[in-house]
Amino acid sequence: MSASPLSSASARRVLPGFRLTLGYALTYLSLIVLLPLSAVFAKTLTMGWADFWAVVSSPRVVASYELSFGTSLLAASINAVFGLLLAWVLVRYSFPGKRIVDALVDLPFALPTAVAGIALTALYAGNGWLGQYLEPLGIQVAFKPLGILVALIFIGLPFVVRTVQPVLEDMETELEEAASSLGANRLQTFRHVILPVVFPALLTGFALAFARAVGEYGSVIFIAGNIPLVSEITPLMIITQLEQYHYAGATAIAVVMLLISFVLLLIINGLQAWTAKRTGRA
Repeated sequence: MSASPLSSASARRVLPGFRLTLGYALTYLSLIVLLPLSAVFAKTLTMGWADFWAVVSSPRVVASYELSFGTSLLAASINAVFGLLLAWVLVRYSFPGKRIVDALVDLPFALPTAVAGIALTALYAGNGWLGQYLEPLGIQVAFKPLGILVALIFIGLPFVVRTVQPVLEDMETELEEAASSLGANRLQTFRHVILPVVFPALLTGFALAFARAVGEYGSVIFIAGNIPLVSEITPLMIITQLEQYHYAGATAIAVVMLLISFVLLLIINGLQAWTAKRTGRA
């Protein structure tokens, strides 16, 4: 019995078979991601353990770890809250200038990071539009860790908004109306109806914002001030090693930064998978 045209059409695939497709995908991944990372590890292995530890555990480098990862986690957390609010406003409400606001969300994507850093520095410096009013109040943003936090919030916000926005657009408002008709208040509706649906996407946006913030250089270097043990980020430490032609030292710091980032992202992705699995069971 011959197969029907419908069944033969359904069996036809747009892309080649699994093995060929997987081979191309792994080859591309190896050339673009795995090979450069392997080179970083290989260069680091040319150092002895004593030299490696001396570089990665120096006070300036350790202080840069704390600053880079601490401000990145804090910036991603702030973006998770306010990014969700911004996405909610863009999806659920109509107001004059909505398209302009929606377009401005993508501005950090299109704006060169160096331009963003210069603009933020000019804005928050002591003689800037906002800095001249903040510094008399004892709030110094530019050339302080607070300035780094502001820059990381600026470049990370679009990741959360653009990740959560499609989920909110697909979510039916009837769920909220049903919860309200059953006597749930606004907090209960958000906690038990909206948050379980949005949380996996919110975690994804958080992870993307954190990953972008950890490696950010251009928008931070101008507003940070680069004061040793105070406002030096880890990417600056890598650049400093390269300027001194200490390539193995630069890759050693990069390896530590890579491993810490990988562990944190692995935890976030594990939490996201656990949340999605629990939501599916519910």
